Amino acid sequence: MKAKKTIRAEVKAKLLEMSVEARLSASRAIFSRVSELPCFGSAVVVGVYASLPDEPLTAEILREWSRCKTVAVPRVEGESINFYRYDAERCVRGAFGIMEPAPDAEPVSAGELDLLIVPGVAFTREGVRLGRGGGFYDRFLARPELRAFTAGVCFGVQIFDTLPSEPHDRRVDAVVCE
Repeated sequence: MKAKKTIRAEVKAKLLEMSVEARLSASRAIFSRVSELPCFGSAVVVGVYASLPDEPLTAEILREWSRCKTVAVPRVEGESINFYRYDAERCVRGAFGIMEPAPDAEPVSAGELDLLIVPGVAFTREGVRLGRGGGFYDRFLARPELRAFTAGVCFGVQIFDTLPSEPHDRRVDAVVCE
């Protein structure tokens, strides 16, 4: 099986080939499918990442979903991520250049989340996830109080038949791609 580093490099190269238009179109399709999941309809609090340019783009759905759901976005704090209530007017550029909630944002505990949208570099259809290598989401997904349905989102080029996985790697409940 290929090493994680090799897979990350392959995926990065494939994502660089995607045009901005293709990325936006695929992102809209991905999040349309997420919004059709039964768990989305029943969710009150949804955790969503603020996207990097090579991830399924979340700017539109953050605005859209925050009209009908309580939306929480992560902030990197040391070796962890914690979620805070999303307010478009009060986001700042944080760790790794990612938009994050302002320092005084309202915290949302892991136990409050009903649905958590999880990014990744690669996924299998069975929910094995390969992240960027920092372990932020693996540590968050391992929290015992987290009861949310977890949905990994990705572009089609990020789906693999198998991925290397270690004991600390956490799976997601479902994978949604374009």
